[in-house]
Amino acid sequence: MSRVAIIGTGFIGRAWSITFARAGHDVVLWDSDPKAPAIARDYIAGLLPDLESNGLLNDGPDKLLGRLSLSSSIDEALDGVVHVQENTPEKLDVKKAVFSMLDEKAPRDAVLASSTSALLPSAFTAHVAGRDRCLVAHPINPPYLIPAAELVPAPWTSAAVMERTAELFRSIGQAPLVMKREIDGFIMNRLQGALLEEAFRLVDEGYASIDDVDIGIRDGLALRWSFMGPFETIDLNAPGGVRDYVERYEGIYSGLWPSTQHRADWSGPVMDRIEAERRARLPADRLVSRQEWRDRRLMALIAHKRDAAKKIGS
Repeated sequence: MSRVAIIGTGFIGRAWSITFARAGHDVVLWDSDPKAPAIARDYIAGLLPDLESNGLLNDGPDKLLGRLSLSSSIDEALDGVVHVQENTPEKLDVKKAVFSMLDEKAPRDAVLASSTSALLPSAFTAHVAGRDRCLVAHPINPPYLIPAAELVPAPWTSAAVMERTAELFRSIGQAPLVMKREIDGFIMNRLQGALLEEAFRLVDEGYASIDDVDIGIRDGLALRWSFMGPFETIDLNAPGGVRDYVERYEGIYSGLWPSTQHRADWSGPVMDRIEAERRARLPADRLVSRQEWRDRRLMALIAHKRDAAKKIGS
């Protein structure tokens, strides 16, 4: 297998480390804080038993940990790598400096990918000599549980680099969304943002509580969405498929459109209500334990989906 560099070892860097190492790649961790890679490795070690118990490791924890190496030297970390996954803070000046460094020091044929969730690749790679090998590879965190990952090109990113990265991601168990060109929010945040806008409007205007909205997604739409997307959903929801669905229901949605053309102020008075309802449901001191519960539920769901795909088909 190939050698992959993880640059920045916070939560996203740790998650990518598991993802690449689980697939058999040798992974080297580097961070501007010399103590951070060791902390990341210890954190990863703590997660592996749960992953193993859910059948989400290809081999044992010891073998995965054996594929991780720690480096305090950026030159050593980048030596011989085929892919660099950058996970530094979401600050434009930081990204620009880091990509200048990576382009200077990484092998000329290595792909340089950023995990940024908000910055367009053109904003921090325009000045880079090897900018044709730079792109965004944004995970839906954590990528070792959620396979979707957005691959976003800058205007100058090579088509061959995009395809090579997509092939690599498929080989490590990811489901790449290969975008044709960049746009603010990429795909996932634009879709999530549209849903959140409506959720805030419904609560702000007194039509529903946050529990009503959460139930509607959790116990309604998300049950289908956990194994098929919106286009397949509507294709299967009318006897004649997607065109039949649109002919039947487009009028309903076009009628809703005018009422969606304003924003609730997320940080206004509605936030007091939302926060109060959430803290009544989950006190702040239980957030971390609930996050751990979430990840265990995700592990169980992924394990179930894999088993169901084998028995039923995907």
